[in-house]
Amino acid sequence: MIEAWSWKQLAEYALDEPDKINGPTSAQANLRLFGKHESEVIVTLYRDVHAWCPYCSKIWLWLEIKKIPYRIKKVTMRCYGQKEEWYLRKVPSGMLPALELNGRLITESDEILFALEKHFGPLGNPINTEQVSQLRQLERLLFRAWCIWLCSPGLNNRQQQQAKEQFRKIAERFESALQEREGPFLFGYEPETADLIYIPYLERMNASLAYYKGYLLRQEHPVIDLWFNALEKLEVYRGIQGDFHTHAHDLPPQMGGCWSDNEPGISDIASKIDSGEGLGIYEANWPLENQDDELMRKVALSRVLKHKDKILNANPSGKESFDYPLRAALTSLITKSSCNPGITSDSSLRYLRDRISVPRDMPLPAARLLRKTLENTATLAGNKQGSPIPISNRLDQNPIHFR
Repeated sequence: MIEAWSWKQLAEYALDEPDKINGPTSAQANLRLFGKHESEVIVTLYRDVHAWCPYCSKIWLWLEIKKIPYRIKKVTMRCYGQKEEWYLRKVPSGMLPALELNGRLITESDEILFALEKHFGPLGNPINTEQVSQLRQLERLLFRAWCIWLCSPGLNNRQQQQAKEQFRKIAERFESALQEREGPFLFGYEPETADLIYIPYLERMNASLAYYKGYLLRQEHPVIDLWFNALEKLEVYRGIQGDFHTHAHDLPPQMGGCWSDNEPGISDIASKIDSGEGLGIYEANWPLENQDDELMRKVALSRVLKHKDKILNANPSGKESFDYPLRAALTSLITKSSCNPGITSDSSLRYLRDRISVPRDMPLPAARLLRKTLENTATLAGNKQGSPIPISNRLDQNPIHFR
């Protein structure tokens, strides 16, 4: 065992803030220029604070891949806080995403894509072509099959199996569409708008079906796995990709509930996700050079240090009580050595473990390392869990505490 380092000692291992304006895709950015001048910006994207909204994600990806300079204004989703009055004056429904293009306000993600294509040109095949229209319809069928399986309470074993097989059949139709052309994407070797329409919900299906149904999408559907692998080679996608823990717990209040099947092994899979161990390549298969262990440990440390005081204040155990356990966990993160956090710190460490959000807080590999370290450090203190993650809302993640 080693002693916890001081905040000053830990800060010696922190990284400088990355270039969020012209650098890699970042959930923390408020302005993206891609090397152009700010005077050229005619687009403002309104998306949710936590990067949980799937409809926001496809617009975000489109702008990033096309390298369109834009501003980002972040809005609270109702499931985790009160929506800002300034946004309700602009968009009375509170709907997300919204986008301003040359001063014109547009809502609904497909309408936004139509407008962006008209002004900046399409990303591959235009959204209104027959082929893309058919693929959009297939995506909605897949979405509905997922919702029926995931969000229907009280299904008996026969109904659960029927819902599973219906989802499988439609997922296989998506695999067939992927195989119609050479390359891993729907229209070849580069992602197009059609792919972007699928990405947000396929990512959430991958997480939720593993956690609640024990269904490993990337194992069951190898062609979809190849599609994900190709996406994860792209810096843009890695910058917006969520992880299993984030989506498994952000979806219930958005979807009206997510329900587990009564099958063996599901609880073991969920436990691996909750503890921070994760599911390895079934969750994400980033290229090795993009998941450097030493770098990702420092990334995680840097993100915690940036919000240290707010993290301490938000913990139910209180700032004074949580200071040493948090330093102990971060010391262990950097040194890879065990550091005793002290008695009665187990629940406070697990509270933080359960509230790391990807990509809002940090990249997926960094979050995986931090979660595992928090769990390992908590185990030295005991088996008490943190406050349960709510399922009817996520007010425990209210961004007001971090402003």
